[in-house]
Amino acid sequence: MKFAFDHDYHIHSRISLCSSDPAQTPERILSYARENGLHTICLTDHFWDETVSGASDWYQKQNYAWISRAKPLPQDEKTEFLFGCETDMDKFMTVGVAREHFDRFDFVIIPTTHLHMVGFTISDEDAQTVEGRAKCWLSRLDGLLDKNLPFHKIGIAHLACGLIAPKRDLYLAVMNALPEAELERLFSKAAALGVGIELNSDDMKFSDAEEDIVLRPFRIAKSCGCKFYCGSDAHHPAAFAGCRAIFERAIDRLGLQESDKFHIERA
Repeated sequence: MKFAFDHDYHIHSRISLCSSDPAQTPERILSYARENGLHTICLTDHFWDETVSGASDWYQKQNYAWISRAKPLPQDEKTEFLFGCETDMDKFMTVGVAREHFDRFDFVIIPTTHLHMVGFTISDEDAQTVEGRAKCWLSRLDGLLDKNLPFHKIGIAHLACGLIAPKRDLYLAVMNALPEAELERLFSKAAALGVGIELNSDDMKFSDAEEDIVLRPFRIAKSCGCKFYCGSDAHHPAAFAGCRAIFERAIDRLGLQESDKFHIERA
């Protein structure tokens, strides 16, 4: 059976500082789920645990008390609304959630591709070249997968994120520079751990000419047995428009089946 777009595990509310949109409320997010027949959605506002050192100035404010203002989340008999977060990993491979605090969340997404945060997630030196950014893409994913974390409730966000490089041609060059053997090694590791691989709606807006470059890591991930989930990464209500078409196009291009779907495991 074909992979169905029936969930969204990466959504921001007005609480995330990169949103601050008064219209992006939990109630509006739930309406989006109803409109699209989604049975599970997850709120993933940006978060850095106040017990973990190393937060950037931007992350420091977004602690547990800050993001908890969204609770209690509205519920619907047809849609389960989960409480999660999007944390980060700094250039020293420090993850912004303490191991003992993962149980505060239904789901935690961890991006390894926020390479626009020069000095925080990537060194000044590596940020200067395509080769440096490609090396960082690989080493950050490898470092995350080496950690002792509850991967059954973790998703790796937007591996084809446009923030990998400041210009589209450089971004495509970085994606093209990722060695196939390394991708196979990393995604075999990811599959064994059971971590989710995100299909991000922004990442999936590639042109037909860009398809082979952008989807290459995902095709390799699929061949290695990885499981996938959908994440709109919406920060504003307008971002919900067209999500279904974007995801269904990506699902078709990757040939995903229901057996390829990641499911959040909870106690």
